[in-house]
Amino acid sequence: MYFLAKYNSEMRPFVAAILVLGLSVAALARTPAQRGPRPPVPAPSRPAPRPAPREAAVPFTVGETLTYDVSWSRFIVAGTATTRLIEKRASFGSTAYAVTAEGRPVPLVAKLYPLFYKMDALIESTSLLSQWNSFYTEESTRKHLASTQFDRATHHAHYEISNEPASTLDFPVPPNTQDGLTLLYTLRTRTFTAGDRFSVPVVDNGSMYSVDFATSGPERVTVPLGSLDAWKMALRITNAEKNQVGGAIAVWFSSDARHVPVKIEAELPVGTFMLALREAR
Repeated sequence: MYFLAKYNSEMRPFVAAILVLGLSVAALARTPAQRGPRPPVPAPSRPAPRPAPREAAVPFTVGETLTYDVSWSRFIVAGTATTRLIEKRASFGSTAYAVTAEGRPVPLVAKLYPLFYKMDALIESTSLLSQWNSFYTEESTRKHLASTQFDRATHHAHYEISNEPASTLDFPVPPNTQDGLTLLYTLRTRTFTAGDRFSVPVVDNGSMYSVDFATSGPERVTVPLGSLDAWKMALRITNAEKNQVGGAIAVWFSSDARHVPVKIEAELPVGTFMLALREAR
């Protein structure tokens, strides 16, 4: 987890979003108390009544909680990671899935690197596009809270950092732009085929990225939960200047109907990171 505080600042935002895929909502599962500030979610709009569109079929359900072991460098288990689908609710004139994820190191590592990460997202249930996303971090005594709201009608994103008015950004985005956490959920709805290649635009930390995916498999992988067949997606991330950022990243999704992310590997300047599924419920 230490790498999140040390690696190249341009690589950090999207990779952090990917890693937050699990980083310990174990605390959320044990108690209703939430650590970190509750980011303000803008009030839903109230458009004129219209026929309800058909919701997209998804392989996840409310209450789904996925818990992972996080390893890094010489630490066999450096942290705990969990993501949770909290609820499905009215949001911005439609319906959205509210998802959250947290991450923290195990006590031994926390003594050396006191870190905490939390991400929230609202995923519109018909288009499966992100409506809103927030990212909260604690690194030692430094705290940071930022949020992004998407205006799908005008194809713009609004980004702001809490208590920093000068940080506000409004910028155009492609129609299918996602945030990192939402992307991890929506990838599960795909039909996996070996050799399939595609790209997705991603907004994170007020910047645009393009993520290229290459699918292979299925192959056998072993994680704390057990051995199972999974599809592998290799990622290549480029910035707005078309320059690649970061090293090799791969995500494995179970080959069953749930398409659960069972493992993530990332090669970063400070070592190799792996997130491996320990519990799914």
